[in-house]
Amino acid sequence: MRNRPIRIRGARSARQSGLTLVELLVAITVLGFVAVLGWRGLDSIVRARIALTSDLEQTRGMQLAFAQLQSDSAHLASPYILPNRVPLSTGPGRLTLIRTVFTDNQPTRLQVIAYRVNGGVLTRRESIATRDLRVLDAMWLAAMNDTDTSPAVVLQSDVSAMTMRLWVNGGNGWLTDIGMLTPSLNPGSTATPPALTGLEITMMLRGREAGMLKIFLLGAV
Repeated sequence: MRNRPIRIRGARSARQSGLTLVELLVAITVLGFVAVLGWRGLDSIVRARIALTSDLEQTRGMQLAFAQLQSDSAHLASPYILPNRVPLSTGPGRLTLIRTVFTDNQPTRLQVIAYRVNGGVLTRRESIATRDLRVLDAMWLAAMNDTDTSPAVVLQSDVSAMTMRLWVNGGNGWLTDIGMLTPSLNPGSTATPPALTGLEITMMLRGREAGMLKIFLLGAV
C-alpha cells in the first residue's frame, strides 16, 4: 500500500485564522478614526454644558437682582412723607431711590438705596435707616456723588448696560428723559413731586443680543 501524507488540519486552520499586517493596520486606523470622532463629540458636549451652565447662572443672578429691585420698588417712599422731594433718580447705569423700612416694634424709617453698573458689575448699596430728614439728605447726596462708604453687594456680573423708563400718573406714556424728576432735596423748593407709579428696567448682558426687561410697580406696599 502507498503511504498517504498525513494532513495536519489544526496547523492550517491556525494559519488561516491569524491577522495579516495590513489587516492590523486597517483595524488600528479605524479605531483611531472612531476615537477622534468620539473625542470631538465629547468636547462639543462639554462646551455646550459649560455654556448652558453659564447661561443658567446668569439667569439665576438676574432673577435675584430683579427680586431685590421689586422689593425696593414696592417699598418706595411716598412723596407725601418726603416734603419737596422726589424719592427716585435714574441715569445710565444708575438707580437711586428712597425706600421705607418696616421693623417690628419700631416706627417706619427711611433709607437710601443705590444701584450701580460699573465695569460690567451690578451692585447695590443701602444706607442706614433713619427718621431724620437731614440725615437722609446727607445720605442721598453721598449716594448721588458715589461717596457712600457703605458696603456694596454684587448682584450680577457681565452687565453691559442698564436702562430705565418711568411711568408718571397723568403723563403721556413712558418717560426716558427723566432729568427733571431728579430729587433736589431742597427744603425750600415748592415744586410738586410727580406721582411715579411704574419703573421699567432693561438689563443688557454681555454675550446676549436681547436684553432682559422687567416692569415694577412703585410704592405698591
